Amino acid sequence: MRQALHRLEVATWGRGLTDITAPVCRFVAEQGIGTGLLTLWCRHTSASLLVQENASPDVQVDLEAFLARLVPDGGAERYRHAEEGPDDMPAHIRSMLTATQLSVPVTAGRPVLGTWQAIYLYEHRTSPHRREVVLHLLGEAG
Repeated sequence: MRQALHRLEVATWGRGLTDITAPVCRFVAEQGIGTGLLTLWCRHTSASLLVQENASPDVQVDLEAFLARLVPDGGAERYRHAEEGPDDMPAHIRSMLTATQLSVPVTAGRPVLGTWQAIYLYEHRTSPHRREVVLHLLGEAG
């Protein structure tokens, strides 16, 4: 059994999804592990991780519109925790509703993703940030 650990730094442009599939797949391929399990961990409380469709940009627009209706931005008139801006508390709630950890099986040295699936970091704040995703791969050499 082998394992590998990597910290992936992700620059975001503000609220929305950033596709991290390519660097994740590159990391997995470089490890020489044929079969195993990849765990991704987002080290933030105002960003999250998703596996989502990568074909239609409308999916991302609809996801953001849904979350905007469900968890609207607002300052002290809406949330007690408002000192970091009107998008901060909503970002924490959005993160709670999505996921900060993913597990993806690995076979033939690649994450097992469907044809239309990609791995995304979902930035919930409105301004750009630098985020860190920890990748942990555990498995057998391939």
